[in-house]
Amino acid sequence: IVKKRTKKFARHQSDLFLRIANSSWRKPKGIDGRVRRRFKGSIPMPSIGYGSDKQTRNVHPHGFKTVVINNVSELEMLMMHNRTYAATVAHSVSSRIRREIVERAEQLAIRVTNANAKLRAE
Repeated sequence: IVKKRTKKFARHQSDLFLRIANSSWRKPKGIDGRVRRRFKGSIPMPSIGYGSDKQTRNVHPHGFKTVVINNVSELEMLMMHNRTYAATVAHSVSSRIRREIVERAEQLAIRVTNANAKLRAE
């Protein structure tokens, strides 16, 4: 999977102020802003040209797109799409239901990205 850009876009002047040092991108709106006016040598602004290829958009490095699953019945919809989609068990699912989901996913040959989360071996 080739991405055009993997580096995060830095917020304008985030290198000067510690309070915005690792904050997400905000569009500059000043009247004289160099970044907004796209001067040479200034930091790049996100634009539609940085978008990923349509075939590989939202595809994780393991080659699957992910779907968040809350119960066993939601897992059934991935039965025919187990080559393109992988299941991710939701954060709020209990360990008992989680164990059932992982067992059913094994039967349906569905990949679960966080299969061994919340499983304590005694």
